[in-house]
Amino acid sequence: MSPTFRALANRNYRLYAAGGVVSNTGTWMQRVAQDWLVLVLTAGSGTALGITTGLQFLPILLLSPYAGLLADRFPKRRMLQLTQLMMAVPAGLLGVLAITGVAEVWHVYAIALVFGIGTAFDGPARQSFVSEMVGPEDLPNAVGLNSASFNAARMLGPALAGVLIGALGGGAAATGWVILLNAISYGAVVVALERMDPRLLDTPTPQPRTKGMIRDGIRYVRSRPDLKLILMIVFFAGTFGLNFQMTSALMATEVFDQKAEGYGIIGSVLAIGSLTGALLAARRTRIRYRLVVLAALAFGIAEVIAGLAPTYWSFLVWAPVLGLAALTMITAANTVMQTTTVAHMRGRVMALYMMIFMGGTPLGAPIVGWIGETFGARWTLIGGGLATIFGVLLAVVLFRRSERAAAVAEATIAVTEPKPSQSAA
Repeated sequence: MSPTFRALANRNYRLYAAGGVVSNTGTWMQRVAQDWLVLVLTAGSGTALGITTGLQFLPILLLSPYAGLLADRFPKRRMLQLTQLMMAVPAGLLGVLAITGVAEVWHVYAIALVFGIGTAFDGPARQSFVSEMVGPEDLPNAVGLNSASFNAARMLGPALAGVLIGALGGGAAATGWVILLNAISYGAVVVALERMDPRLLDTPTPQPRTKGMIRDGIRYVRSRPDLKLILMIVFFAGTFGLNFQMTSALMATEVFDQKAEGYGIIGSVLAIGSLTGALLAARRTRIRYRLVVLAALAFGIAEVIAGLAPTYWSFLVWAPVLGLAALTMITAANTVMQTTTVAHMRGRVMALYMMIFMGGTPLGAPIVGWIGETFGARWTLIGGGLATIFGVLLAVVLFRRSERAAAVAEATIAVTEPKPSQSAA
């Protein structure tokens, strides 16, 4: 089998990947439909779009430490089946409200928050479950293929959603049918998880409940300067730079005067670059933190250039470069976090990663939305790119200081420790 797809030799992982393609396609369809629904209900308010995005990601910020604790204490396979239902139910409700014509913007706010709770508990279990399906030698490949699956769905989902919304009239009811399809798509993951052979899973012994387990995870990360470097980078990128769900909608409607179909095409073209980055990542056998730094800088620069694109078509031409840089950064960061973390801490560490990476969105999305309304949609990308570059440079400076401090401490210990001959005397 090709090195790019070697993790698919594992039957359990094949089932997981197949279910993920279906579910991820539905997720991206809902993202486009939900944003379009907000724009329809609010006559194009960027602030309302930012609030919706923020509420959807707020539970990740608040609940991720507890979600990571549960991921380390309970079987992840069963936990993932439960989280699929936690996301399917609010999606189905929002779809019905939109179809029946009674949906109001506060309904979208409330359901986005509930949906986010399911996402918060799903993330750490899903991220750390990969290492149970494949061995350490195939983990970087599996993480890359997960990203490839996600971005293949990202190519299909927005375009399909845009076409369906346009074909069904472009109104609130049209978005409801698309959101309802996403609710159904979660069944594919539930079925895939049920069909897995548990004997082939490398499941660590569930951790017994003890006092201070969340603090133990935080202390573990604090003791690792390399992990702190990555977390700071993904915080700035995730909070200010990776708001494509919102920035693409604002660029499509306010700058380029596009309808739902044009908005959906932007998401799909972005995903072409992301898919390329994921497949390239799947071929790597070892990933270092330097790749995270370089990819994050490239992403920040690419985002600034995207914000300056003069026309819709030039934006589409550049979008794959933006997607490639973003996905390379994300995949490299995720892989380093998983492959360098001890197994019994992985759920809690990945929860902190998800909390910082995605949990910053509730802070950044309303700010980015306000910037779009105040200074224009282009500044949502330009500002996000500049903030990402600043965050990367700050993270590198702090990391170098930590390295120097550790070196000085080691040298001090070596000087002050008594020599064996002195101890014997």
